[in-house]
Amino acid sequence: MGKKIKQRILITGGAGFIGSHLCEAFLAQGASVVCVDNLITGARTNIGSFLKEKKFVFLKQDICVPKKIAGPVDAVLHFASLASPPDYLKHSLRTLRVGSTGTENALEVAREKKARFLLASTSEVYGDPLVHPQKESYFGHVNPIGPRSVYDESKRYAEALTMAYHRFYGLNTKIIRIFNTYGERMRPEDGRVIPNFISQSLRQKPLTVYGDGSQTRSYCYIDDLIAGILRALDSDLHTPVNLGNPNEMSVLNLAKVILKATGSKSPLIYKPLPVDDPKQRKPDISLAREALGWQPNIPLEQGLEKTIAYFRTLLCR
Repeated sequence: MGKKIKQRILITGGAGFIGSHLCEAFLAQGASVVCVDNLITGARTNIGSFLKEKKFVFLKQDICVPKKIAGPVDAVLHFASLASPPDYLKHSLRTLRVGSTGTENALEVAREKKARFLLASTSEVYGDPLVHPQKESYFGHVNPIGPRSVYDESKRYAEALTMAYHRFYGLNTKIIRIFNTYGERMRPEDGRVIPNFISQSLRQKPLTVYGDGSQTRSYCYIDDLIAGILRALDSDLHTPVNLGNPNEMSVLNLAKVILKATGSKSPLIYKPLPVDDPKQRKPDISLAREALGWQPNIPLEQGLEKTIAYFRTLLCR
C-alpha cells in the first residue's frame, strides 16, 4: 500500500463496507485509525481483525451527536451513511441527519484538529441523469421530494456544506462521488443489485430484476475504489471527482454473468422499477485520470469471483 506513514486517521462509518476496507488500508500503511460507527448497518465482524491492534480504536457512537475526539487527527474521512435503498428508505430521517448534522460534526472535528477532510459523496447526486456519461460539471436531475431524495439530497447538501467550509474556513477538503462499488464485507441483505443477485443465486432463489433489466450501471471493485480514495485524499483537488468503473452493463446482463459465475440455475423474476430509479449510470473519469492518475484495473469477472467466494463463506456454512 505504499510507504509507511505516521498519521492518525478518523473514519466515520468505519465498520461499514467501504469504511472497513479504508481502516485496513490505513493500518497497512502504518497509520493509526479511529473508527466511529453506530453499527446500524456497519458490523463488528468487518473490523474484528483490527480490534486487537494497538493503532486501532473503535468508538461506537453516532456522528450526528457531537463528541470530542481525544488526541491529534491528521485526516477525517466521512463515510457514515445509509447507502442502500432499503436502508435509507427505512431510516429516512436518520439518512437526512447524517448527511446534514453528521457531516457538520465531522467537518467541525477536522476544523478543530486542522485536519484534511474527505467527503464520501455518491453518483446519486446526478439522480436519473439526462447526460451520459456523467461528468462532475453536470448538476444532476434529482426529484427533491421523491422517496430516494432522502439519500440524494442529503449527499448534495453534504457537498454544499463541505465546499462552504472550504471557502469560509479555508479547510482542506476533498469530495469523491462514488459509483456502484462491490466486494467483500457487503451484507447479503444489503439491497443493492450485486449482493442481491449473488445471495439469490447461492440460495437457488429467483433473481429479482426491476423493470425490464435494460437499465445500466457501472461496477467498481472495492480494491480499485480504495486506491482512488487514497489518491484523492493526498491530492490538491477540492472540487468533486468521480470514482467508478466506466465499463457499463445492463442489469439483465449482470444477472446472467452472476448466474454463470455461481453455477446457479435460478430463474429471473421481474418487478416494477422503483420510483426515480436511474435508467443509466456511467462515470466520466477523465478528471480522476488527469488529477489523480487513477483508473480501475480489476475486471468485473475477477472482482465477482472474490465477492462470490466471500458470500459463499457467509451463506453456505
